[in-house]
Amino acid sequence: MNFTDGEYTLTLGGVRQWVRVDGARHDTVPLVLVHGGPGGNHYVFERTAGPLLARERTVVYHEQRGCGRSDAPADVRAYDVDTLVRDLDALRSALGVPALDLLGYSFGGGLALAYAHAYPWHVRRVVAQAPALDLTDPRLVECQIAGFLEVAFGEVRALIEAILASHDPPEVRLERTWQAADLQTVDHFLFHDPAHARRNRAWWRESGLVNSGLMHRVVKARPVLPWQALAAVNVPTLVVVGRHDRNVGVAYARAVSDALPRGQFESLEDAAHFPDVETPETYVEVISRFLADER
Repeated sequence: MNFTDGEYTLTLGGVRQWVRVDGARHDTVPLVLVHGGPGGNHYVFERTAGPLLARERTVVYHEQRGCGRSDAPADVRAYDVDTLVRDLDALRSALGVPALDLLGYSFGGGLALAYAHAYPWHVRRVVAQAPALDLTDPRLVECQIAGFLEVAFGEVRALIEAILASHDPPEVRLERTWQAADLQTVDHFLFHDPAHARRNRAWWRESGLVNSGLMHRVVKARPVLPWQALAAVNVPTLVVVGRHDRNVGVAYARAVSDALPRGQFESLEDAAHFPDVETPETYVEVISRFLADER
């Protein structure tokens, strides 16, 4: 790989996209980080698990088109999964390497698996943290609704219960639930420890980065990766999830691992949807051990 540590702007798929390299001195297979959202960024990961991973590995942060510090495409429809997968392969080509390790979280976990499905010869190993394969999957909808009922109290809970009692389709009820939940409820939904939720939200404010919502509207139209396609992702894959994850859920994450020919599974204690924030040392230890395994 010809890149040294630092920030870069690379034109991938005709769009200028933000990339940062850390740990280039290790000269390992690049570990490309694939963020979630859809429409998110790596600002928080740069301050939690990222630097710990870079102690031993070459880490490449990439913010997808229209996300974080990357430019948006001229066509608001140009956020489909096939395009995002091609952007990742353009990044691999720009890095000058035959193969990547991938670490994707949430939506990014599904996108990493979609890349491994499309380009298995360019992938050494995949880490999929709480991967979401289909943003409208009834199992994910049910998991999130149950999660909000678990953490909501008082007037917010009453409002959510009224929404859930309506005759709207489940995905509409879930969208209305997200809109009805206050910040405290959302933080409790996403995190096991409220202190980590407050720290995470402070980083969000500090970053000044905004999710436009455009990517979400495009990618939810079809699965990131059809469930049946998992059987063809024949690369070593670690599926990792926080034991208290209410956004994707342990059962769903384990089902993804079980459907993969070479899947492994780890559930991390004392964490919900963001173990990289809540238990970064344990999270990195588990991931580093998997990436170092040459079997």
